[in-house]
Amino acid sequence: MAHSSLYTSAAQKIIVPLDVASEEDAIATLNKLPEVQFWKVGLELFVSCGPSILERLKEQQKRIFLDLKFHDISNTVAGACRAAGRYGADLLTVHATAGRTALKAAVTAAQEGAADSKVEPPKVIAITLLTSLSARDLAFDLKIPVELPEYALQMALLAQESGLAGAVCSPQEAEQLRQVCGDDFLLVCPGVRPQGAAKGDQMRSQTPTQAIQAGANYLVIGRPITTAPDPAQAFQTICQELEGI
Repeated sequence: MAHSSLYTSAAQKIIVPLDVASEEDAIATLNKLPEVQFWKVGLELFVSCGPSILERLKEQQKRIFLDLKFHDISNTVAGACRAAGRYGADLLTVHATAGRTALKAAVTAAQEGAADSKVEPPKVIAITLLTSLSARDLAFDLKIPVELPEYALQMALLAQESGLAGAVCSPQEAEQLRQVCGDDFLLVCPGVRPQGAAKGDQMRSQTPTQAIQAGANYLVIGRPITTAPDPAQAFQTICQELEGI
């Protein structure tokens, strides 16, 4: 596989989820995709095997998106972020709907945890609205009388005002968030599907090229890579698509 600077740059923008149920399965996935530099560890895997998978990733000098989506009262969120800050992850998620007090506490606590372990603190980023939810879900199920793009923007602004480094949003909201929140605000976009790939449970998706052009810093791309007949080739194809952007 080519190791051009363009290829490396493109690869750094793609976060691949380790959405598996065991550490054994996670290691098998890592071995299939040695070129992937940035991995997401979510609830299922972390609850299954705890921080040992993070240690494995650090040993391989991989970057880590610890996507645990904390959402609780401020003291509980702070305690969880303090503990998570010790792991040396690069990104850590909390729900914007936990509120301003919890968001501010999350940032401070993550920095404290990192200082305790003498590691770099994670960048805390906020979940605006899960990409499995549609405008209809927002209006009819959650009873939120705000248009979906406006709601995502308000959650991102709340995160920014609370001192968070960025937000998670669908590619469809990325352009507006980039314009309003500025260039220094990180945007991580799940719901990214290459042309022709099944959307699965993603309601608000775009292609990798569209998402980067809209302003995303990082793309979370899972099943189109990990369930492909040749995962390494699927990853390389997406990187090649992004090289010219």
